[in-house]
Amino acid sequence: MNKRVLTLALCAAVLVAAVAAVGAMALRGPQVDALVVQSAPLVRTLQFSARVATLSRVDVGSTLTGRVAQVRVAEGAQVRQGDVLVQLESDELRAALAQAVAAERQAQSRLVGLRSSGRSAAQAARAQADATLQAASASLVRVQQLVAQGFYSAAQLDEAQRAVDVARAQQSSAQAQVQANADAGTDVVQSQAQLALAQAATVAAQARLAQTTLVAPADARVLVREVEPGQIVQPGKALLSLALAGPTQLVAQVDERFLDQLQPGQTASVVADAFAGQRFAARVLSIAPSVDAQRGAIEAKFALEQQPPAFLREDMTLSVEVETARRERALVLPQAALRSPMEGEQATVLVLQEGRAQVRSVRLGLRTLDAVEVLDGLAEGDTVLRGGAVQAGDRVRARVVAWKAGSAAPGPAAQGGAQGKGQGGDAGAALTNAMGR
Repeated sequence: MNKRVLTLALCAAVLVAAVAAVGAMALRGPQVDALVVQSAPLVRTLQFSARVATLSRVDVGSTLTGRVAQVRVAEGAQVRQGDVLVQLESDELRAALAQAVAAERQAQSRLVGLRSSGRSAAQAARAQADATLQAASASLVRVQQLVAQGFYSAAQLDEAQRAVDVARAQQSSAQAQVQANADAGTDVVQSQAQLALAQAATVAAQARLAQTTLVAPADARVLVREVEPGQIVQPGKALLSLALAGPTQLVAQVDERFLDQLQPGQTASVVADAFAGQRFAARVLSIAPSVDAQRGAIEAKFALEQQPPAFLREDMTLSVEVETARRERALVLPQAALRSPMEGEQATVLVLQEGRAQVRSVRLGLRTLDAVEVLDGLAEGDTVLRGGAVQAGDRVRARVVAWKAGSAAPGPAAQGGAQGKGQGGDAGAALTNAMGR
């Protein structure tokens, strides 16, 4: 009998203890995922595609119609300014140049002749005409005296007068020839014009001959070769495409939504898909002043911080990650911990205080896709609740979970009770604004 009473008493005690435990659990509330607020670095980055570009690209073509004699470069070749790229056949133009040079020499010889022997002959002819006129004038005087004395007839006087007139005309002609052979004379001016015309023809022939040799306009690399020996080329058709030597730049089209995050001078990390293990550094060089209305994007240019890797090729596609903001130490929360949509810099969270969920207003700073910086309203060590069904004032028990910015979902905290390590030093891992290619 005593044994039965003892058993009943023991069962009753166990039942009372179980009821008390259930009541205590009810008073403590359900378990809810929670985060312990800690300081950590926070970095915001943008990721997008870019392509390799050069400062300038030029197409080289012929300015005349001709047959290609030689092509002296291949695709990918490095050329220096003045190097011969393509040589056209030039026999006909060389002959035309020789003809122009001969005509120039002929005009030069005529001008020299006018200024030397021609000028001397004109001066001699004028002296002879002067002497003839002087003799004819003296003869006329004598004839006039003899006619007056009755020794000569009037016909002889007329003959003497005609001789004077002829001599005077010859003198005028000789004087005109002397003036024509002077430096400002008509013959010399005409010869000078003919010489200038011949010289211009020589220059034109030389220029046309020079056009048969296509040379590099500057130090460059041959990108495209579209010409072969024997080909007939026409003006206006590009035969070679050159990338002029200069600093390598990267060009990217960035969604205009992220324009406020980009600034010249920001650092960037660049990688090519084919060489994923060879990252190199760059910086934002410039941001275009206008937006592409069709794509809603803005062009950003990047300069390399070092010599470009050997594997870079023009128009190669690269992945660029730009660091747009950094906090070395900040109170960081995941976006999912916010209980209300952000209104400017303000938002609300639920914190665990004396076993109950309490609403707390916070002021936010730097934001990433999955994390925010808390400026005011929380302190390091505060417990922020993540349970979506929890309401302000509910009794809850915190189940601390670890969180890393950029992770898909929080995981359970390491064993060690409700005050586990929380986010730790990786809580501020980088944001990625992925824009795709």
